[in-house]
Amino acid sequence: MTAPDARVRAVAPGDVPRVWELLRELAEYERLLAFLSGTPAMLEQALFGPGPRIEGLVAERGARIVGYALFHPVFGSFRTRWRMWLEDLYVQPSERGTGAGRMLMAELARIAVGRGWYAVDWEVLDWNAPALGFYQHLRAERIATDWHRYRLTGEALAALAGEAPAPDRR
Repeated sequence: MTAPDARVRAVAPGDVPRVWELLRELAEYERLLAFLSGTPAMLEQALFGPGPRIEGLVAERGARIVGYALFHPVFGSFRTRWRMWLEDLYVQPSERGTGAGRMLMAELARIAVGRGWYAVDWEVLDWNAPALGFYQHLRAERIATDWHRYRLTGEALAALAGEAPAPDRR
């Protein structure tokens, strides 16, 4: 049930410190705090700086931000259409079950449909039963059961980049 004092809106520059607090809570909840290497300034740059950016939403109850979502477009080459990648969705534990998460997801869906994007995709950790239940309740479908996720980073990324010829600047 959604309380009348709850709302979802686009993230504003002044929201970044609070969104960073919640992002840190998410990293801790997902047992990934060791990977949290950014800063609030870097998040602000990613949201509001020049060049490629992410977008964000916040869920508020009264005057307090209780959840957030970060997303960006991804191009689906097989369909030659855009879709939304939901990087983060987090609602504080005390606010779960109040409708804040559903309101965030509904706004994400509205944005995707409004932009003509064909899907909203995300990942969830296999042990996160509350999130799995929430997404199933929304009728989301699990789409990848036999894919392996890979990442290049650090020394391996730098070494491979070093193999690329210098760009032709004619």
